[in-house]
Amino acid sequence: MVRQSEFPYLADWIAILLRWVMLIAATLMLAFSIGGNWAFVVLIALGVGWNLASSSLAINNRRLVFHRPINVTVDLLISLGMFLASGGERGPLFWIGLYALLSGAIYYEWRGSLGVALLLSLLQGGAYYSHSGGNLEGLLLLGRTVAFNLLTGALLGMLSTRLIGAVRKRYQAQLAIRREAERKAQQRERRRIQTFYDMVETLGGTLNHQVVLDAALDLSLAALSEEADILSLVSVVLMFREEGLAIATARGLPPVDQNLVLQAREGTLAEILQRGEPQILTQPAQDPQLGRLVALQNCRSAFCLPLVRGMQVFGAMLFAHPDPNFFTPDRCELLEIISHQVTIALQNARLFQQLEEERQRLIETTEEAHKKLARDLHDGPTQSISAIAMRLSILRKTLEKSHINGQVAEELQQIEALARRTTEEIRHMLFTLRPLILESEGLIPALKVMCEKMWALYQQKVTLDADPDVVKHLDPNRQTIVFYIIEEAVNNARKHAEASEIRVRIRFLPREQEIAFVEIADNGKGFDPKEVSTNYEHRGSLGMVNLRERTELLNGLLYIDSAPGKGTRVYVVIPLTETAAERLHRGLIGTREKV
Repeated sequence: MVRQSEFPYLADWIAILLRWVMLIAATLMLAFSIGGNWAFVVLIALGVGWNLASSSLAINNRRLVFHRPINVTVDLLISLGMFLASGGERGPLFWIGLYALLSGAIYYEWRGSLGVALLLSLLQGGAYYSHSGGNLEGLLLLGRTVAFNLLTGALLGMLSTRLIGAVRKRYQAQLAIRREAERKAQQRERRRIQTFYDMVETLGGTLNHQVVLDAALDLSLAALSEEADILSLVSVVLMFREEGLAIATARGLPPVDQNLVLQAREGTLAEILQRGEPQILTQPAQDPQLGRLVALQNCRSAFCLPLVRGMQVFGAMLFAHPDPNFFTPDRCELLEIISHQVTIALQNARLFQQLEEERQRLIETTEEAHKKLARDLHDGPTQSISAIAMRLSILRKTLEKSHINGQVAEELQQIEALARRTTEEIRHMLFTLRPLILESEGLIPALKVMCEKMWALYQQKVTLDADPDVVKHLDPNRQTIVFYIIEEAVNNARKHAEASEIRVRIRFLPREQEIAFVEIADNGKGFDPKEVSTNYEHRGSLGMVNLRERTELLNGLLYIDSAPGKGTRVYVVIPLTETAAERLHRGLIGTREKV
């Protein structure tokens, strides 16, 4: 029965206003002319009640079904009743048909006003003929009333057509403005949500402190730019260093402020870091610490946020603007959300840094263990076996001079050869445990020596193709790990692949200067990597486990491509920078396709 609109019905409000005017005018005129009239009072009360009901609907932007014809019909009946109750064409309210004419003109423009004028005139004429004898005076008065109705209807029709047309255009323009404002608000909200999504993705996907801080300011400015002019905005991230709060990154800061170090012992900085709550400043230039920033001298408002999580205090974020009313509650809430995400990202980055430091200590500890084991082997078993071989050689020569049984001499010669071979193998183990040439000359010379030893000891052909530019990007510790990975993969191929050739390549990943890859390929019998991986707990060899663990020390990725009868290729993808490591592990680089 009732329908509701999002916008007000202007025609209803105009009709309601005109009804009130007509009701008041009719009441005043009748009061001064004929005094009390109960029929007329009842009709006025009905008109007032109907107009109050219409006002209630209009206030709530509601309409009845068939709202316009119902309104025109009710107004026509009330106007006809007041016409008859006030004396008809002889009474002072012969013009009261205007009450219905206005509704018809408002709701149906010229068609409505003329239609109501004709219908009202017919009804008034019928009432006249039913109550009078049709005398000449009455006919003249009736003619006056009909003429008034028709002329007024025509005039109102012309005026209402223009008025309603203008109101309709203005109304449509206002609706268009409102819809456009709502569309822009929705766009801003979508952009804000997208900004939050980008912020979470960016800050959650990086473990680099500087990237986190730069992204925090860029995202803050991007979010604020949707609502305000940020050309005059100063934004700063302060991080704790040994000497105090140093400027880690900033936007809109002059060079004179870049190297400034602030102490968080007084003023706003001390307060927000102690309480862990952000604070708005109305005169940031008067702050004992922040006032040292030249960029804040022209700023009349600032918003300072602590970067604190639990017991960890990282620093603070500062935003300042010349407009004293710039930092509204919505903007402050937006910046608080960003600061919370930045704090979480900084905590993750610090944990990652601690993990990297622990990994570096593990590498150093492993290297020291290798060096100690190499020293112990060199000073102990190697010397002993070498002495045994020498003494066996002396004993064999002595027995030959004494013309002792030749079989004994031959056996001693075999034992001597075995001892010398064992000595060479131990020395090769010493080389792999602590390749001194790796420490003194670098990775490529060490790999060349390894290839030579493989041929000398095992008659295993190993070819090397290494790019010196790649090796230059590896620090000594990482070169050592790469050496062990290659040595482990080559030994695995020598022992199990039955290959005639093993190839070692070190190159940059195609179209990537921050990512290297190492390839160890053989033309041997191959194997099923899945089957080997599932049965590894029952195997004595730990070759694949060692490869994976050492690759993880490089923060890299390991791929093994093999199949029975098709040889084996071991790929190790090595990021050379922290940025490359993030892209690599976030899947932004298709490494399998490129290698």
